[in-house]
Amino acid sequence: MTISTDFKNRAWNLARSLSMVLGFVATSHAAALGPILTPQDLQNLVGKEYIRILDIREAAGSPDAPNFDSGHIPGSVSTPYSSFRGEKSNPGRPVSEAKLSALLGSIGVTSETKLVVANRGTDATDFGAAARVYWTLRVAGFKSIAILDGGLKGWTTAGLRLATEKSAYKPTTLSLKYDESAIVTIEEVSQAVGSKDTKVKLVDARPAGFFKGDVRHDAATRYGTLPGAQNFSHDQWFLPKSATLKPRDEIESLAKRAGLIHDQETVSFCNTGHWAATNWFILSEVLGQKGVKMYPESVVAWSKTDLPLDNDPGRAGTLWRDLKRIF
Repeated sequence: MTISTDFKNRAWNLARSLSMVLGFVATSHAAALGPILTPQDLQNLVGKEYIRILDIREAAGSPDAPNFDSGHIPGSVSTPYSSFRGEKSNPGRPVSEAKLSALLGSIGVTSETKLVVANRGTDATDFGAAARVYWTLRVAGFKSIAILDGGLKGWTTAGLRLATEKSAYKPTTLSLKYDESAIVTIEEVSQAVGSKDTKVKLVDARPAGFFKGDVRHDAATRYGTLPGAQNFSHDQWFLPKSATLKPRDEIESLAKRAGLIHDQETVSFCNTGHWAATNWFILSEVLGQKGVKMYPESVVAWSKTDLPLDNDPGRAGTLWRDLKRIF
């Protein structure tokens, strides 16, 4: 039997088209998610086995922020933000690798799982929690991570439904290891501060009052900022009174005007690596700036040493500020 050239050409084209479709499906599954997903983007992923949506609201909830049991994105799992933080005396310290491995293993996460972080979506500070979880997952080796833009508030504002039933996933065994080169230590910051030839740019993500030494975190023992730091408050990336990011072109313009787009290594810090995670996320993940890292233990840990601080108000100023904190 002789097969016509026309038939063979049509068969070849059909096979090639099928191959392209299958390749697209495989590629779309393997492609990275992030760094930001709209509620509509996430809606299309709900129910996919390779996705885990991490609802980082605290289990107890509050009147203005209902807890996970009251309603959550379908298929999501409760992984409270506190599970990703250090102890109360040093909350900026990364959670232990063993604890993180156990937490994520309990919800069926593997090294190939794509992870979406969903916060409450109330304001810029709340976004910092999502950014800190994202950072933790990134330094733990996960490649495909995203934050839900606008959080749960954005989800419901978009008219998307919440569920009350809980999803169960078969546990897995994880043994996560942090990329230590991505975690800036107090020793490294001290070395950078003490070097006259340093090429490290320190960026303080806290509101101006902290930077100027007028107020301090409850866990900090001193006022002020790291020597030579530039102040860029974390909340400038967001639309007014929201946890929704400004358009990317506005974010890039803002970063350029602030001198944050450069070839210099940048270290983001705040009080406990919460607000700092937002600046890290924007510069590193959204804008793709190379050499951006975070000092997670930040000023709280630094203040408990005898290392210098800029904008330190001195003994009299410290006493006056501490009195105002009490009264």
